Amino acid sequence: MNFRQVKYFSFPGELLMRMLQMMVMPLIVSSLVTGMAALDSKASGKMGLRAVVYYTTTTILAVMTGIIMVLIIHPGGGGKDKMHREGKIEKVHPADAFMDLVRNMFPPNLVAACFQQFKTVYGTRKVPVDPVENGTVSPAVVFSNVTRAVQLLQESTDKMLPLPGSVNSVNALGLVVFSMSFGLVIGAMKEEGRALGEFFNCLNEAILRLVAVVSWYAPLGILFLIAGKIVEMEDMSVVGGQLGMYTVTVIIGLFVHALVVLPSLYFCVTRKNPFAFIGGLVQALVTALGTSSSSATLPITFRCLEDKIGLDKRVTRFVLPVGATINMDGTALYEALAAIFIAQINNLDLNFGQILTISITATAASIGAAGIPQAGLVTMVIVLSSVGLPTDDISLIIAVDWFLDRLRTTTNVLGDSLGAGIVQHLSRLELQEMDNAAEEAGMRKQYQLMSADDVKARTVGSETTM
Repeated sequence: MNFRQVKYFSFPGELLMRMLQMMVMPLIVSSLVTGMAALDSKASGKMGLRAVVYYTTTTILAVMTGIIMVLIIHPGGGGKDKMHREGKIEKVHPADAFMDLVRNMFPPNLVAACFQQFKTVYGTRKVPVDPVENGTVSPAVVFSNVTRAVQLLQESTDKMLPLPGSVNSVNALGLVVFSMSFGLVIGAMKEEGRALGEFFNCLNEAILRLVAVVSWYAPLGILFLIAGKIVEMEDMSVVGGQLGMYTVTVIIGLFVHALVVLPSLYFCVTRKNPFAFIGGLVQALVTALGTSSSSATLPITFRCLEDKIGLDKRVTRFVLPVGATINMDGTALYEALAAIFIAQINNLDLNFGQILTISITATAASIGAAGIPQAGLVTMVIVLSSVGLPTDDISLIIAVDWFLDRLRTTTNVLGDSLGAGIVQHLSRLELQEMDNAAEEAGMRKQYQLMSADDVKARTVGSETTM
């Protein structure tokens, strides 16, 4: 198939992606605002702490799993001379990537954050040569020969500099930070904020009903998304030898984490069957496999957890949007594994300190990875730079990244969902207390209304008697 035919063939899948992405922004905002507004500060603080502990634990476990697998299987033996290179890798400085992460947490324009996020770009600028600093001429000569000084100052050199830029992608991190803060403020306003809270709650319910309609089309769209990617791959022969072993290693690592580590953690905490829980997530997991985006899968994940599994909406609306933004188990595992694989094909023996550096950097970089297709490739540059590995070698694994990206996204969605189940189990007492308090408040209000009606009836009766 030529390029045009592939695009025609993939069109039904593209429509599904556009439908899901259309609902991501209002869903993140409405779910987080209503979720935070429904929780008191004490409950939200405890729930948030449990979620962060879970995210950190699973990410560290994922990194350890990836490192163990790549060291045992050792897929990079034999060098990189015969390996196929594909694509060009964009350079990124770790400090700039970290600053971009912080910048995106505080978007200056909320409307722009719905379709754009900040990203440092690198460009050349003409920088004048300073004759004094560069030792070209001494200060005495400069002042004695003004013409020569002016000439030297006019000379310039090209220098790579970090410049402010942007990419067309929903700034989910900025929306999450704003929505959580906004929801907490609405919750603290009590009666004054009730109208605004009900508005966002109604918006959330409307979006989820719209998701139910889209879910009927999802199986067809997912089929064409995956088939289109397979058709796009022109030369399957490049996936062989070391690259094939690398692919197998990543798949084994992701399966061990998704089907052994995460379910075991869920069982140890809740004492419930994790595979019964996972059974209710099939549609969300298949959607993640097809779309390769945890953010785009978010609407389907909400529907599965709330309608099929029956989790509390106060938990899902708080945990899922945050998890889809910062909890990337599959990405962390993949980046640590890929970094050591690149070291192996360069015949570099990493010491314990370098492996520890890779694990820490992969954990931190996965938090900054956007919930969009192939975001892990961008943050992998940071991991490789931390131990001095050649970032250009990422081009060696791009040929299979489209497939592995789908598997690690599925792992990310599974980790977020099991996290929601664990957080609900640990927070059940706080949620029960909130339900009891709400019930008592409702009964108290009903009693007050009945008392007011009784007083009014007595007043009318006494007036009739007179």
